[in-house]
Amino acid sequence: MPGPAPADRPPAQETAALVTQVVDELARQLQRAQDAVPVTAESGDTRDEARKRALVRLRALARVRQTVRDLEDEAAHAAAESGAGYPEIGRAVNMSRQGARRRWPGLITNTHSPAPHPTPRSS
Repeated sequence: MPGPAPADRPPAQETAALVTQVVDELARQLQRAQDAVPVTAESGDTRDEARKRALVRLRALARVRQTVRDLEDEAAHAAAESGAGYPEIGRAVNMSRQGARRRWPGLITNTHSPAPHPTPRSS
């Protein structure tokens, strides 16, 4: 008898921990790239250092959010091109079918139905 099917998604805590690690590393790399002169104990106090780290992390998170949004858009288009409908796409991103339609209007087109016939005009 086969075992239980693997979950579609990792547990939320696992995902949050992984994202936190990635964002922290990205923030450190951004900090190194942006700092011409590293902040030392002589050039700034602890509060200034904490503020600077928090702002770099915030900037990194904003970039990550936009990148994830772009990747979601690409994945939604790929799913639709592969035959997925709004209900499936909505479930994949934890939103309703209507929410998916609002997020990606015109993503699903019905290419299998015949074109509507024009209505005759009366003179």
